[in-house]
Amino acid sequence: MKPWLVDAFIAMTFAGVTTVIAKQGLAGVSAELGIGVRTVFVFFFVMAFVLFVVPLAEVKAIDSASLGWLAISALTTAVSWVYFYKALKHGDVATVALVDKGSVVVAVILAWLFLNEVLTLRLVLGAALIVAGLLLISRK
Repeated sequence: MKPWLVDAFIAMTFAGVTTVIAKQGLAGVSAELGIGVRTVFVFFFVMAFVLFVVPLAEVKAIDSASLGWLAISALTTAVSWVYFYKALKHGDVATVALVDKGSVVVAVILAWLFLNEVLTLRLVLGAALIVAGLLLISRK
C-alpha cells in the first residue's frame, strides 16, 4: 500500500473518532463556541507538530502563491467546520458525518475541472455510489 494511502486511512479513522468526541463536547455549549474552542486546540496541536517536523528553512522558503492558496483553503475549512458543527449539534452523528463525506464527490469534480485530474470510470462509479448512499442515508 502506498504511504499516502496509509495516511488517508489514518485521517479517515481520526475524522470518525473526532466526530463522536465533538458531539459529546457540544452537549453543554453552542455549536459556534464549540468550533471556536476546538479550533484553538487544533491550532496549538498542529503548530507543535510543525515545530517538531518542519525544517525552519522550509518555513522561510514558503512563497506567496502557496500562502494565498493555503489562506483560501483555511477560509473554506472554516466555513465547512462552522456548518458541520451546526449540523452536528442538532443532528445524528452518523447522518451528519456521512453527508459531510459527500465532499469527496465535490473534490473529485473540482479536481477534474481545475487540476486536470483524470476522471476514470472507477472514480465516477465510486462517486455515484457515494451520492446514492447520501440519498439513502439522508431520508428518514
